[in-house]
Amino acid sequence: MRRAFVHEAVVTMAAGDVRAPGAAVTAALCGHWEHEPPCPLAPHHTAAHRSGDEVRLRVLFATEPAAEAEVRRRIEAALSQATLTTPDGTVTRWRLRSAHPGAIEQDETGHAERLLRT
Repeated sequence: MRRAFVHEAVVTMAAGDVRAPGAAVTAALCGHWEHEPPCPLAPHHTAAHRSGDEVRLRVLFATEPAAEAEVRRRIEAALSQATLTTPDGTVTRWRLRSAHPGAIEQDETGHAERLLRT
């Protein structure tokens, strides 16, 4: 039975689209950031909040407990690559500063339940 999890990360981005790290995570979990649902390994959502050069990411995902470590490994690998190139050639770069498991917050429980049903 699937469970919901959170992975938090902080990246430094001087410029660029704050959605790029989340797109990299989606590509790592699903093969590409543009794909038909459902997500094959872990339905997920990435929230990004910028404060200056710092971008805080929260990846909310649902997966089988046995796959949790693999999902977290893919998230961190994607963020460690520190770059994303879009089809039009735009390159966004960042530096991964930290990444670790997080806890589901009260205002995320409804979203987590929707991911579990996906």
